[in-house]
Amino acid sequence: MIENERKTIFEEGYIFLLDKPVFWTSFDLVNYVRVLLRRIIGISKIKVGHAGTLDPLANGLMIICTGKATRRVEEFTGMDKEYVAEITFGATTPSYDLETKINNQYQFTHITGKMLKKALMGFLGEQEQLPPAFSAKLVKGRRLYEYARKGSVKEVKPVKVVFREIELMNFKLPVVKVRIVCSKGTYIRSFANDLGKALGSGAYLSSLTRTAIGPYRLEQAMNTEELKDYLNQMKQNENFYV
Repeated sequence: MIENERKTIFEEGYIFLLDKPVFWTSFDLVNYVRVLLRRIIGISKIKVGHAGTLDPLANGLMIICTGKATRRVEEFTGMDKEYVAEITFGATTPSYDLETKINNQYQFTHITGKMLKKALMGFLGEQEQLPPAFSAKLVKGRRLYEYARKGSVKEVKPVKVVFREIELMNFKLPVVKVRIVCSKGTYIRSFANDLGKALGSGAYLSSLTRTAIGPYRLEQAMNTEELKDYLNQMKQNENFYV
């Protein structure tokens, strides 16, 4: 067999667990993997896809599939997700996070730990949730954030989501830290906004880390530099052919 006809494990189907950096889009990470496979391994054309987006201001676990493994994207996308979120009370933003500037301020000193825990428990189970105006949800062939950035607000229907676990990790107003296990399609930004309303205040998501997708944990993931080192080592040892 001619060497350039040999298939690599990446073409046959490979799954990367990666830690997306803050400020990168999900597409940035997909493109980074594609570029490294081309430059280091020498694969000129390959399918690369992700199993669930993360907002640019979030970091944490993403599953990146290559080659034939892209057929499993839907399988991974359907799995429950775990997040650690920092939520700041006393203000709101149009995007429900720090992508946009604060537009309203509220009192928050009346919130107690007992009130917060009770409100969090009220979110457990199936809920109807409105996607944020600044989200990637498609409406009439365009992303919601495309309309929002031009000052146009589109009406969207609530979606059913499930909160399986909610744990208060730290309470130090105006910022609280919460661990959340939820179904696919859940917007933690919307959760933060709704939590503010439930407590007679305002709130926005000030940081977010995805710590798990189904059984896959962030602790198992490589960061972008580790991925580069990993591929260079495979290239050196030439152990990436099927």
